[in-house]
Amino acid sequence: MELQNIRLSVPEGCNIIVGQSHFIKTTEDLYEAIVTGCSHAKFGIAFCEASGPCLIRVEGNDEELKRIAAENAMIMGAGHAFVILLKDAFPINILNAIKSCPEVCNIFCATANPLEMIVAETNQGRGVLGVVDGLSPKGVETAGDANDRKEFLRKIGYKR
Repeated sequence: MELQNIRLSVPEGCNIIVGQSHFIKTTEDLYEAIVTGCSHAKFGIAFCEASGPCLIRVEGNDEELKRIAAENAMIMGAGHAFVILLKDAFPINILNAIKSCPEVCNIFCATANPLEMIVAETNQGRGVLGVVDGLSPKGVETAGDANDRKEFLRKIGYKR
């Protein structure tokens, strides 16, 4: 077995969600979950089919995000993994709907940070072991940092 560290592309102003599913209808069901939960979002979905023709299945409403999601899925190359690139919305807007899709088994991350996937490769194929999401902590927040966090959440409309 070989371990690989694979950096995924997260375009400026986007978030990425990476998960694992188990069925070919994943792309269509995730499409419906996203447009139902956040109709103004721009997004691309790519799903690595793990049997039959083993294709990367692609859906979405933004051609550029669909293309980048497919590129991310291809370099990750892990069976039944999916990648969602999301613009003009946050994962919090759709994450519960995605987790509620019957075929979704696991969510590895939802982030706008630099993202690295830790992937194991065997003779059979690849599987995701985990993620490196963003950077390591530099310290504990001060009272001023806590105040800045609270102000930011109110500025973007997530707290009153």
